[in-house]
Amino acid sequence: MSKLLQYLKGIGPGIFAIGYTIGTGSVTAMVVAGSQYGMQLLWVLFFSCLFSWVLMEAYGRYYLVTGETALYSFRKNLKFGNLIGLLIIAGISFGQWNSLIGILGISSNAIFETLVLFFPALAGSSYWGILIIAVVIIGIMYTVLLKGSYSLFENILILFVSLMGISFLLSFFVVLPPMDAVAKGMIPSIPQVEGGRMLVAAFVGTTMAAATFLSRPLFIQGKNWTIENLKDQQKDALWAAILIFMISGAIMAVAMGAFFEEGKVVTKVLDMVSTLEPIAGRFAIVIFFMGTLAAGLSSIFPIIMIAPILIADYQKGALDIKSTQFKILTGIACLIGLTVPVLGVNPINAQILTQVFNVFVLPLVIISMMILINRKSLMGEHKAGIGLNIGMASALIFACIISYNGIIAILEKI
Repeated sequence: MSKLLQYLKGIGPGIFAIGYTIGTGSVTAMVVAGSQYGMQLLWVLFFSCLFSWVLMEAYGRYYLVTGETALYSFRKNLKFGNLIGLLIIAGISFGQWNSLIGILGISSNAIFETLVLFFPALAGSSYWGILIIAVVIIGIMYTVLLKGSYSLFENILILFVSLMGISFLLSFFVVLPPMDAVAKGMIPSIPQVEGGRMLVAAFVGTTMAAATFLSRPLFIQGKNWTIENLKDQQKDALWAAILIFMISGAIMAVAMGAFFEEGKVVTKVLDMVSTLEPIAGRFAIVIFFMGTLAAGLSSIFPIIMIAPILIADYQKGALDIKSTQFKILTGIACLIGLTVPVLGVNPINAQILTQVFNVFVLPLVIISMMILINRKSLMGEHKAGIGLNIGMASALIFACIISYNGIIAILEKI
């Protein structure tokens, strides 16, 4: 375990990528997909993780070679860079804050519904119970952010990600879905049912999130890596993408085994307890509680930070976690996150919808980096080669298709 923790610390910035990606939003999307469509959307997950690796590599390499963070460099080196930077900040903040709303709603619901099983008398006070839990969670997270440091944030995420990953991966090896079902999932297709398009967009929104790539240079800066760490950065990006695919795919597969074959449908948070029942037995509720809470906190933590660190990036190209601006904006994010508990809406429906918004700024994020990483004046001998350019071009096409699909999904919802 000690060696494992040392290894995870060695890949550092990738932990934040996993934290951003696999939260209750990802868990919800994978469980809903696995329960309703089996492994049919595995291909979406695969391509999302593949292109995430490509973009993490591009953004990480660019920072280590130039010493410039993403938005600061966009503003400095691109025509209309100021406008591009502001559009990206607005789009990502909106998408991530929307995700935070659903994540906090699901986490607080899961805790409350677990408590009800042991204390049935609480059932009549669900609204206030869920709201109080949400306030406590967000209050603790905000306090840690105010007093913490990069190394503390990294260690906390290592704990949450490890707990979550071990739970779902062990469940997968117990369930072991048929390999033919997994293979069929790699054939591109979209469920021709109501909500199918939205779920595809939500998959990409939660797995191939623009915030992951834009924040990567900042977290590499926090890790104090230099150009001497180019190979470390490459390994970090690859392993982050592999772990995201393995954990997310395992959740989908376990959900297929627990729900799809039985014809069950996920309608509320506690329904997802069954995803861990094969390994946990009667302790499934406790395991689910731990896994869901770990997933939620691993996402809440970096999402609260996203707006202030991107604004600081745009302003001065530095990771800023100590300023008054950081404290105020993280406080605003915390208040926004309480929307679902305050309104008392179904957090699963809210989470699927909010993940869709994350895909719309992605094409702009890809195009901007494609331009910069191909400039020899900036990158020298490290500028993008044929392989990386093919990967980024493919990622752009994929992102545009999914963004269009997301627009159609929202219009259908309206």
